[in-house]
Amino acid sequence: MGNEVPSDTPPVPSEDAGTPSTPPPDTSGPGDDAGTPPEQFAGPWPVDAVLDYTQAFGVGTPQSVGVDEGLNLWLLDGNRIGVLRPGDTAPTWTTGVGQARQPFGRDSLAIGSTVICGGEAGRAYVGYRAAEMRRAEGISQRTYIPGPNDPFYTPERYAEYQKGDLDAVRLQPDGTVALEEHIWRTTGASNAGKQIGIHNTNDFHYEEDRSILNCARVTRGKHRGDLYVTTNHGVTRIQGLTYNSHRHPGWYLVTQNPDGSRDESLQCPPMYGLGLARNGDVLVANEQMLGVLVPSDKLEEWDREYTWEGPTPWTFKGFNEALNGQATDDYWRAFEQSTSGRYYLGSAEFGVWEMTPRSRSTGNWSKLAGLPTDRILSLKATDDGALYIGTEGGGLWRLESDGKTLARVEQVPGQRVLQLVYEPTVTPSMLLVVTERGVTVLRGP
Repeated sequence: MGNEVPSDTPPVPSEDAGTPSTPPPDTSGPGDDAGTPPEQFAGPWPVDAVLDYTQAFGVGTPQSVGVDEGLNLWLLDGNRIGVLRPGDTAPTWTTGVGQARQPFGRDSLAIGSTVICGGEAGRAYVGYRAAEMRRAEGISQRTYIPGPNDPFYTPERYAEYQKGDLDAVRLQPDGTVALEEHIWRTTGASNAGKQIGIHNTNDFHYEEDRSILNCARVTRGKHRGDLYVTTNHGVTRIQGLTYNSHRHPGWYLVTQNPDGSRDESLQCPPMYGLGLARNGDVLVANEQMLGVLVPSDKLEEWDREYTWEGPTPWTFKGFNEALNGQATDDYWRAFEQSTSGRYYLGSAEFGVWEMTPRSRSTGNWSKLAGLPTDRILSLKATDDGALYIGTEGGGLWRLESDGKTLARVEQVPGQRVLQLVYEPTVTPSMLLVVTERGVTVLRGP
């Protein structure tokens, strides 16, 4: 299911869930024009085949980067956000925006920041991490938060809704960044008017999505501009400032209670793996399972779970039976599909695996040989058929379209490849590589 507590009726958009009553001003950066660049054009950035942006533009060593539709480059470094606009010689940094306005900590608004993704021109989304919910007396579900009119309500527990989640931020005319909105608008009727961050769309009581672990913006096709974020629980779809949460390839662990009765526990571990196929499919992988989702045109249909049927079906939902059992973590960190149609998954512990489905729930799996380490942090498929592989300790590698030829990309400094961001709307295309040494951009073909 998309959540642990199915709704008797499908979710419908609430009247106030959508665009804010007062639209934000147009604060896109230089060169943005109408805000959406043409499908293919040269773009405002240097076209050098390899360019170290840390050296050329002084972007430092951010933990995450993003590109918006106006081709502004967004940088995230702890409690500060930087923007490098076309024409700038260095980024402008802003500290203490949104969830970062308080010092990070378990009892604060966030434990720390995680990722940044671009949105429409002049907008970015910033993810944060929050501690897991604690159990409370009288409440059986750990993630359940009673509302003001419910039994066992306390203001302290209700305040947990405000922790972690996702900020939408806006570029200002002077290059600084301001909070646009802490994301809260959703499509579920039970959520109408409740400004309490990202949580279960079907039933606001369930605070299941607290930590944003990965994000990806759709850069082409009919859903261009949509954003997907993975969390400690599932994958959420966002259009503008409105979200629908969530989907996950979960499974039920069956155990026996002391009284002999049967107990079924839904397993939904943290989800780091996130990719977007060229045909628009959404590729997700949590610590144990992976799945391929086909999004419909309607945001309110994202969390309608009918497995292989319905408006947002799974075309694949399974696990790597060649690696571990169902209940053992595979530590998936990335999920991509190359132009050849091959699926690739990268594990933080077990290397890169190629997968070809043989049914809707099983696949043919083979491990990629030749890498210096099995610790994989990132993957990115590019339009020339290649797969870039970011390792923990072995630098950046490129697998050619034949699925066999593998070589290290020596021009990129750094041993830990934290993130790979691909921008195909410019020619040559841009691949942003984030390592412990900074940001390098590869252009081409």
